[in-house]
Amino acid sequence: MSDKQVKSGKKNGAGKKKMRIFEMKLNLNLKNIVLGVLILFLVLSALGSLSGGNGTLQEKPLTTVITDIKEQKVEKIEVEEGKLTVSYKDGTKFISRKEPQESLFKMLESSGVDPKSVEIKVNNFNAGAVFVNILANVLPLILTVVFFLFLFRQARGAQDSIFSFGQSKARIFNKDLPKVTFSDVAGVDDAKKELEEVVDFLKNPSKYKALGARTPKGVILVGPSGTGKTLLAKAMAGEARTVFYSIAGSEFMEMLVGVGAARVRDLFSQAKKNAPAIIFIDEIDAIGRMRSVGIMGGHDEREQTLNQILVEMDGFEPNTAVLVVAATNRGDLLDPALTRPGRFDRRITLDLPDMEGRKAILAIHAKGKPFVKDLDWDKAAKRTVGFSGADLENMLNEAAILAARDNKKEIDFTDFEEAATKVKLGPEKKRLQSDADRKMTAYHEAGHAVVTYHMPGMDKVHRISIVSRGMALGYTLTPPEKDRLHETKSHLINQIASMMGGRAAEELIFKDITSGAANDIDQATRIARYMVMEFGMSDLGPINFGPEMDVTEWGKSLVEQQQISPDMLSAIDKEIKKFIDAGYKTAITQVKKHKKQMDRIVEVLLKKETIEGEEFDQLMST
Repeated sequence: MSDKQVKSGKKNGAGKKKMRIFEMKLNLNLKNIVLGVLILFLVLSALGSLSGGNGTLQEKPLTTVITDIKEQKVEKIEVEEGKLTVSYKDGTKFISRKEPQESLFKMLESSGVDPKSVEIKVNNFNAGAVFVNILANVLPLILTVVFFLFLFRQARGAQDSIFSFGQSKARIFNKDLPKVTFSDVAGVDDAKKELEEVVDFLKNPSKYKALGARTPKGVILVGPSGTGKTLLAKAMAGEARTVFYSIAGSEFMEMLVGVGAARVRDLFSQAKKNAPAIIFIDEIDAIGRMRSVGIMGGHDEREQTLNQILVEMDGFEPNTAVLVVAATNRGDLLDPALTRPGRFDRRITLDLPDMEGRKAILAIHAKGKPFVKDLDWDKAAKRTVGFSGADLENMLNEAAILAARDNKKEIDFTDFEEAATKVKLGPEKKRLQSDADRKMTAYHEAGHAVVTYHMPGMDKVHRISIVSRGMALGYTLTPPEKDRLHETKSHLINQIASMMGGRAAEELIFKDITSGAANDIDQATRIARYMVMEFGMSDLGPINFGPEMDVTEWGKSLVEQQQISPDMLSAIDKEIKKFIDAGYKTAITQVKKHKKQMDRIVEVLLKKETIEGEEFDQLMST
């Protein structure tokens, strides 16, 4: 039964598409008809003027012509139906009229004129001339009718376009296009398993209904950007044997009031007609945010759209044949009424892939790209800690572009490494720097590297460079060696010290400080603030001083009173400053203690501009 319904859905969609094409063609045909009739009118008018060249001759009564014949003034008469063209011997021409059914010969004889006394020429019947005459009389009426039909059609089209605002803009998945299946998705095995189960439920409902299970009404995918939410939805479309509707959350809203709710009703109405069906709403946070408390006043169109979705998913009318799948990277902002069981029964969280997940993602996106045979994919997966699936795909594409730019036949790890750095930090910029600036940047980055090297538990230095990337004049790259699920207090303190290493080196060597440490200070302050206000790692104890979650469009802090006393705010500031001061003091101690190592690194940096991790370890061990 489902296959027939799917075919019916396809026919309905195809029928609407054909109707739209027909309407477009009809509009074009009307315009072409009007234009063609105008051109025809001009052509026929020209032909009429050519064929009826005597139209400018003066007309004489037939009695006068007969008198002139008697006086032998007429040389020739041309007869064409009831029209007479009279040529005089002096070269002048006139026209005259007679009854078409009467014979000119008999009229002359009855008037006592010998027909032989004048040359009479009878022209054959001219159907073209008759047609031109008839059309010239009828054409204005035809043009008037066509013109008013055209105006009526345009007015009705404008009216239809207004009412079409309430029609859903959802797109039906085209099964003829190349499919994305679950085998094309990696790194999110748990989420994939959940969705495979939902698809199997739609394919084989009897297996689950025999045990009393009901079809989940909704599945919401929550996770950071680039983790594969939309890709999983595409895989569902490729795997499911049901009608699949796809729409973005922002497509419900328009300039007219009530359009959003109308489009929701139309979308669910179409889905119910073609049930079982799947509706995928991408970026549902555009319409699914928590309803406000009316701070700004007025009527919120977005809320009416959300209310309609709530009713359609689980309202008074039961609905068991339509599955709604939604995706968002702001799950914390969604209305609780939307995410409760009975509407979105399953909440699937997608995280950044772990090492095995990254290897699987790299294997999928490496298809069709020639890599060297000895490429270490384990090393590649370790190098890309913190990369999302989209980052990994983009990185491999950049690696292929870099290899092609260097006219290589295969992609090696050098291209891979450069692409990974480019994705995270941006492309290299060959800025012209003075020797003083290059030396300042070299000591700044060397300070970071030396402090990081001597801090326990820190990740290894992977690369140091004074080549500009993005907004940075230089960088010290320390990618995580493994996926870290917890952060310890000691590791965070060492991170603050490492970030202060650049400023400490500037102060030690140049007896001055620069603005180059602005980003380091920002990151260090952010870590210290989290430690005090959210992680409970300060002397103030395990208390959360952080802000309340932003759950409304304008921020909940607008309607909440401040919960922290002025004295406690002062204490928080002191604790944050204590962590920053301790980290800076540690950084100063390390750069003073290992100044010779730092000088060696700077010397090599000024010559080579970039030091890789292995060379850095050798410089630090000598």
